[in-house]
Amino acid sequence: MMRFRDRYNRNVILTGLTSFFTDISSEMLYPLIQAFVAMVLTAQKALLGPVLGIIEGVAESSASLIKVFAGYHSDRTSSRKAPTIAGYSLSALSKVALFAASLGWYFVLLSRFVDRIGKGIRSAPRDALIAESTPKELQGRAFGFHRAMDFAGAFVGALVCYLIVERFLDPATGTLRDLDAFYLLFAVSIVPAVLGVGFLLFTRETGGDAIGTETERPRPNLNIAKYDPRLKTFFIAQLLFTIGNSSNQFLLLRSMDLGHALSTVILMYIAFNLVTAALSSAFGSLSDRIGRKSLLIGGYLLYAVVYLAFGFIATGTNWLLWAFWPAYGLYYAMTEGVEKAFVSEIAPAGSRATALGFFHTIVGIGLLPASIIAGLLFAFNPAAPFVFGGLMALIAVLVLGVGVSARPAKA
Repeated sequence: MMRFRDRYNRNVILTGLTSFFTDISSEMLYPLIQAFVAMVLTAQKALLGPVLGIIEGVAESSASLIKVFAGYHSDRTSSRKAPTIAGYSLSALSKVALFAASLGWYFVLLSRFVDRIGKGIRSAPRDALIAESTPKELQGRAFGFHRAMDFAGAFVGALVCYLIVERFLDPATGTLRDLDAFYLLFAVSIVPAVLGVGFLLFTRETGGDAIGTETERPRPNLNIAKYDPRLKTFFIAQLLFTIGNSSNQFLLLRSMDLGHALSTVILMYIAFNLVTAALSSAFGSLSDRIGRKSLLIGGYLLYAVVYLAFGFIATGTNWLLWAFWPAYGLYYAMTEGVEKAFVSEIAPAGSRATALGFFHTIVGIGLLPASIIAGLLFAFNPAAPFVFGGLMALIAVLVLGVGVSARPAKA
C-alpha cells in the first residue's frame, strides 16, 4: 500500500496542515457572526440582513483585486512561500479587531476585511505552490486533499464552537447570553491561527512553473483576452454562479429563522463540514480520471437543489435541513478543489498564479453584489435569496455545459 507521504508532496501536506489549523480558528467564529451582529444590533433588528450583506460583500470583494495582482507578482518573482506566509499571518492578526466590536458592527467589518486581505494575498501563490509541487495528472487529488484539510479544520472549529455555545446558551433566546461568551471564543481562536502559520515555515519554494533565467522565463499574462477560450468561458460561468452564491451566513440565519436554536444550527454546520472533509480528496482524484467538467456541472446542479430547498422549506418541515446541510457539503466536495485544478491545468505558461488570481478575483467581485442582493432580498422575504441563488446556478450550468469542452487538451 502506498504510504501517505508518497501520495502527497511535502508542500501539499504542510499547506494542508496550515489550512487545517487556520480553519479551526476561522470556523470557531464563522457560525456566530450573524448571531454576534444580531446582538450588537439589538435595537435595530431590521438592519440585520443588509448589515450582514455589507459585511460579507465588502469583506470579500474589496480585497478581490489583490488576488490577481498577488498572483501576478508571485509569477514575476517566482515566489510562492513568502506571500503565502504573509497572507496567513495577516488573517491571524485580523481577529484582534473583534474585541472592539461592542463599539459597533463596523469592527466586525474591519476584522472580516483584514482577514480577506490576507486571503487575497495568499490564495493564488499558495495554490500555485500546491500545483507546482504535484504532477499534472495528480493535481485534482492534491487540491482535493487540501480542501479536505480545510474542511476537517472547519469541522473541528465548528465542534469547539458548538461546545462553547452549549455552555453559554440562553434557552430563552436560543443564542449566547452575552458578549463575553463571544469574546472567549475570539481569544481562543487566535491560538490555532498562529500554529497554522508556523507550518508554512517548513515549506520549500518551488521557483515558479517555468525553467530558465528571468529573461528566458515567460512573462506572466495579465491580458485575460489572450487566455484559453475554455478558461474565459469558465470565468464567465463562475461570475454568474457567484452572483447567486451569497455568504453562508445567510444559510445559518435562514436555519435559525426556520425555528432552530443556534446550537442546533451549529450541529448542522458541523455535518456540512464533515461531509466536505470526508469526500473532497475522493472527488479530486475522480476528476483526475474522468475530467473536471462533469463533476463541476453535477456540483452546481446539486447547489441549485440545495438553495431552492432552503427557499421553499417551511417552519413545519425544518427538520429537512438535516438532509440539505450535508448535501451542501457534498456540493463543496465536488467543486472546490476541482475548480482550482481546472484553472491550474489550462493556465498560460508562466501564469499559473496569475490565472488562479483571476479566478479568485472573479469570485470575489461576484460576492459583493451577491451578498448585498441577498441581504436586501432577505429583508424583503427570507426565502428569496435562496430561490435567486438556485436560479443563477442553473444559468451557470448552462454556460459551462455549452461553452466548455469536457476535458482540456493534452499538453
